[in-house]
Amino acid sequence: MNDEFVRVGPLKEIGSYPIWARELVHLCEDSKRQVVEHELFRKMRDAELDESTLHHFLIGVWPVIEQFPQYMALNLLKIRYGRTRGQDLARKYLVRNIRVEQTHAEHWLEWALASGVTRDDLMFSPVPVPMLALCHWCWHTCERDTLALGMAATNFAIEGATGEWALQVCSRDAYEQTFAPAQRTRAMKWLKLHAQYDDAHPWEALEILCTMLGNNPTSRDFAHMHTAICNSYDYMRMTLDYCLDASVLPPPREVRFEGAALLPRIKGRFAYVG
Repeated sequence: MNDEFVRVGPLKEIGSYPIWARELVHLCEDSKRQVVEHELFRKMRDAELDESTLHHFLIGVWPVIEQFPQYMALNLLKIRYGRTRGQDLARKYLVRNIRVEQTHAEHWLEWALASGVTRDDLMFSPVPVPMLALCHWCWHTCERDTLALGMAATNFAIEGATGEWALQVCSRDAYEQTFAPAQRTRAMKWLKLHAQYDDAHPWEALEILCTMLGNNPTSRDFAHMHTAICNSYDYMRMTLDYCLDASVLPPPREVRFEGAALLPRIKGRFAYVG
């Protein structure tokens, strides 16, 4: 029996993929839904998210945004050109999209600036450990795990869920209207790109995964894939939960150097005490 997978149907239809891939997507759906339908995004969509929580979100998620091209580069290091069709597809995908992810980081910065977060706050604010879990997980799996698992955790899971929650936020114009007319285009660029353009990326990643694993992966490979994808969703949800739950905040750390504050004081949960 030929185990090779070659897609013949439309890219964005789940029926174009092997039975195991359809089952995998189904099994991960509940975990993804907890991200996509999270209260934080509902409040953002309805322009009900307070400024402090928005700032915590923009600053706390920034490490993942900034490092995303590096996750892809770590996966690219695992590939040898011409070895397999799956690796060649992955190579083209990663090389093409690393630069795209760099522009997305620039758009996130514009969103933060329009929202009242300074460049220094975004770049240098200490991020709480619970919010760093997602970026640590992404780095770990892309550095240590197989190419398929690294791409499943990042390009499939994270990009897929992100496209869906961005689409939800953009489904109404209430949030966009909170920005001054002159700011709206730049402020909403990241959200609108992910809600419209990036929706093909997770499907392309799924095609690559199916090409690498074939029509009949082992039960162990299937289980590892399920774990990697759900881990990403769960770490995303943990980050969002932390943004909304003020009761879990640790006390601010006091950082001094010869009697002076090492960094400027930042309001909220990212505060250093000067």
